[in-house]
Amino acid sequence: MACGALGREIVWLIEKNGLKHLDVQCLPASLHHTPDKIPEAIRTQIRANKDRYDKIFVLYGDCGTAGALDRVLLEEGGCERIAGPHCFSFYWGNEAFAAYGEDEITTFYLTDFFCRSFEKFIWQAFGLDRNKNMVDFVFGNYEKLVYMPQSDDPSLEKKAREIASRLGLTYERRFVGFGELETAIRSA
Repeated sequence: MACGALGREIVWLIEKNGLKHLDVQCLPASLHHTPDKIPEAIRTQIRANKDRYDKIFVLYGDCGTAGALDRVLLEEGGCERIAGPHCFSFYWGNEAFAAYGEDEITTFYLTDFFCRSFEKFIWQAFGLDRNKNMVDFVFGNYEKLVYMPQSDDPSLEKKAREIASRLGLTYERRFVGFGELETAIRSA
């Protein structure tokens, strides 16, 4: 089970590594707008699929559930998840991200998914397309945008730079690839 924000990359990694024994079910990435709903959405999927699989692996960080996702996995038994608070962390590498992020509280992060989906997933979802004065309210405390690509796609790099400019943030690119997501998939 996976977050829809990881779906494209997970399918690619499964194909790249020849892991034909894995099935993927993605929940909508939009659950990140209401993280309190993630644990029960996962519970529903676990219960619907528990009898079909020997092992269920959850490719979600804690993603703002304040530990509720881990409690659901414990209650449902036999399920584990990738380590980390969110995808930015396990893409970068949890230890490396923690060391970097400790001093970077004013940094806004983009992965390939968030870069591709910025207009719909962030700009429109937060109503910034309809209420321009909210841009400062939402992004006013950020100073820098760090684009953490999984692929080497010049069009996404260009888009990430445009997003940083639109938000008035300095731009930094840190290629991270798939980090611990690929390791977790290989061991699933």
